Amino acid sequence: MHNPKPKEWLARDYSQNYIADYKPFNFVDGEGVRNSLYVSGCLFACEGCFNKAAQNFRYGKPFTQELEEQIINDLRHDYVQGFTLLGGEPFLNTHVCLQVVNRIRKEFGQTKDIWSWTGYTIDELLQDSTDKLELLTKIDILVDGRFELNKRDLKLQFRGSSNQRIIDVKKSLIENKVVIWKKCTDATETYEQIKKQELI
Repeated sequence: MHNPKPKEWLARDYSQNYIADYKPFNFVDGEGVRNSLYVSGCLFACEGCFNKAAQNFRYGKPFTQELEEQIINDLRHDYVQGFTLLGGEPFLNTHVCLQVVNRIRKEFGQTKDIWSWTGYTIDELLQDSTDKLELLTKIDILVDGRFELNKRDLKLQFRGSSNQRIIDVKKSLIENKVVIWKKCTDATETYEQIKKQELI
């Protein structure tokens, strides 16, 4: 796993504006029904990464205007709560991510929430470059931190290891401290433990 210094990794030096996948109308990438964009390219190289192929900045296909229009049209459905950025690393693909996020805010204002996963901590993003800060200030919920295999926990909501946090970005910026998402509810048992008990 790599740990960058502030401003060490810049999107303009790495991003190829590629996306690994787009998954509309899913229930796993945050609260409610969501449209999820998986961008390509990540330098953290966390051991046990669930999407290792997307670490390559040229994996998948180039982001297009047509895909942007599809994302916006898919978000027009009333039952879609919001949009999610994953990867890869969204904060190393800020050109694509900001393009989409700015369009969403223009079309929908604050009526659709925006989530993002990142290997950065929010503290690292606050010390980093202008594009990362700009993206951070335009999202609602951030799941932050590297995936740490030795801290893997299947009982956690929306995250893989216990060091990661689900952060209410807007409240955190206002209060100048990390504010955890108020709806965070971790399980007491894993799915496997529940199924095992059902068989006994």
